Amino acid sequence: MVPSMIFDRRRLCPAFGVGLGCLLISIGAIAQEGAKGAQPTRNTLAAPDREIKRAHSTMGTLVQIITYTDQEAQAVRAIDEAFGEFDRLDKLMTTWTPDSEVSRINTAAGTKPGVPISADTLAVLQKAAWGARVTHGAFDITVGAFKGLWKFDQDKDGSLPTPTSVKEQRRLVNWRDVLVDPRAQTARLRRDGQAITLGGIAKGYATDRAVAILRQHGLVDFIVQAGGDMFVSGKKGERRWVVGVRDPRSEWRGEFFAFVEVEDRTFSTSGDYERFVLADGKRYHHILDPKTGYPAVLSRSVTVMAKDALTADVLSTGLFILGHERGMKIVQSLPDVEAVLVDDKHQVHVAQGLTQRIKIAHEPTDGI
Repeated sequence: MVPSMIFDRRRLCPAFGVGLGCLLISIGAIAQEGAKGAQPTRNTLAAPDREIKRAHSTMGTLVQIITYTDQEAQAVRAIDEAFGEFDRLDKLMTTWTPDSEVSRINTAAGTKPGVPISADTLAVLQKAAWGARVTHGAFDITVGAFKGLWKFDQDKDGSLPTPTSVKEQRRLVNWRDVLVDPRAQTARLRRDGQAITLGGIAKGYATDRAVAILRQHGLVDFIVQAGGDMFVSGKKGERRWVVGVRDPRSEWRGEFFAFVEVEDRTFSTSGDYERFVLADGKRYHHILDPKTGYPAVLSRSVTVMAKDALTADVLSTGLFILGHERGMKIVQSLPDVEAVLVDDKHQVHVAQGLTQRIKIAHEPTDGI
C-alpha cells in the first residue's frame, strides 16, 4: 500500500472548480467488521470545531488520526488506545520479528501440526483466502516466499533478482497451501520454504479496529490513515470530506487528478510509485504478480472504496495485478465496492457506481 497526505481544500480545490466545500484528503485507505456495530450520533460530543491530530509510527508506516471535537481529553485517550491496537496487531502479524505469529507460521512451514494463532490472525488469514478466491489468485499472501529476493524495504539496495532465482521461488507460491483450522485456531504452510506476508492486508484490519475503538469512545468525525489505508468518518462540521486520488507519475507528491466527496467510507490505494527500483528504463515495484514472480505490469494505481478497510485493502492489491479489464468486472460483481484504476497507459477507468460522483481534474501524468 502507498502513503498519502492530507491537504486543506482552501489551497487546492478552488483551482479545479469542483465546489465540494470540504477538507481535501489524498486517497489511500480503508475499513472493516471492526468498524461496525453501534454508531454514535453526532450529538454524542460537542460540535466538532477543534482539530486534534496525532501521528504514530507502526506497521512500517506513519499512522495519523485526526478528530474534530471540543472533548480533547476524551479524544486523546481514544487515539492512544487506537495506536496501541495498531502496535498489538503489528506484533502478531509482522515478518520482521522472529516471535510474531506470522513468523512462527513461516518457520514451521512444511511441518505438522498447525501453529496456534490469535482470533485476529485467524480473521486476516480467512479474509486473505476470500481475496484469493475473488481475484482468481491475484491476491496471494504466499508471495512472502520472495522476501529478500526483491528488495524494496529496509533491504533496498537497487539490485534485481536473477530470472533463475525468481523461477525457483515462484514454485513456492500458492495460496491454497495456507492451511487454516478455525476450530483448532491454527494455521500452517503445506511445504517447506513457503512463507506468507500480511503486508497487503494487516493495515486494513488494524484500521478497522482503530475505527471501532474511536467510535466506542463516542467520536463521530475523524480520519484514520495508515499508509495507503484510510477511513473517513462523519464530516467536518456540516461539510463532507473530499478525497483526492493521487497522480501516480506526478513529480509532486501532493498532485491529484480526481476527487470524490465522501462520508463514512474506507479507501485503499495500491500503486507502483512509492517502493520501486528503476533499471534499464523500467520500473520494478513491490506489488508482485504471484503467477510470474515479477512486479505486476497492467496498472499504475488502483483505489478501492468500500465499507470496510479489510475488503478494500485486499481488493486494491488484487485489482492492481489483474488490470482494468478483469478487475472492473470483479468490482461490478461485489456489493458496496467502487474503484478508480489508472492503467499502464495512464488511462483512467472508473467503476460505474462512481461515474456520477467523481470529478476528474486532469489526465494522469505520463512517464515510466
